[in-house]
Amino acid sequence: MKFTPFNIRNQEFNRSVRGFDKDEVRAFLEKLSDEFERLQAENEKLDGEITGIQEQIKEYKRIEKNLQSTLLNAQESTSKSVESAKKQTTLMIKEAELKAAQIVEKAKENANFIRDSVLTLREEKKLLIARLKAMISSQISLLEMNVKSIETRKEPPTITEPDEKNDVDINDILEKLL
Repeated sequence: MKFTPFNIRNQEFNRSVRGFDKDEVRAFLEKLSDEFERLQAENEKLDGEITGIQEQIKEYKRIEKNLQSTLLNAQESTSKSVESAKKQTTLMIKEAELKAAQIVEKAKENANFIRDSVLTLREEKKLLIARLKAMISSQISLLEMNVKSIETRKEPPTITEPDEKNDVDINDILEKLL
């Protein structure tokens, strides 16, 4: 038998000769019924609260699942970003090293070209000086021969004033070249 406040209030008892006081039993059953009714209402209220709490728990679990999913996605995204940044940094470093190597190689080529040019110019300078010395020596020899030829002649040569425009100082030229 299921107990309800209504069943408790309306419960009938068999009568006996020396039975319980009817009013006292009725008063006790009324109190018992009231207490049972209160407990039943409290139980229903608690059942409602439990249902609400269970719904909240479901909602919190759903939120937790979403947060875990979001956190996992964020971690994966962060890992991918870090990996991508590492790859990009490595690539940038390799490109910078390659560019630096190219710059160094170009600088070496330029230095070699300049060194070779300087050596070539020095050789050309030596050749030019040697040619000039040979030309000057040949001109001096020619002049000496002309002087001897003039000395052996009987007539004194006519000396003309040198033209200032054509006057060249050989010593100045040699000093500049050396």
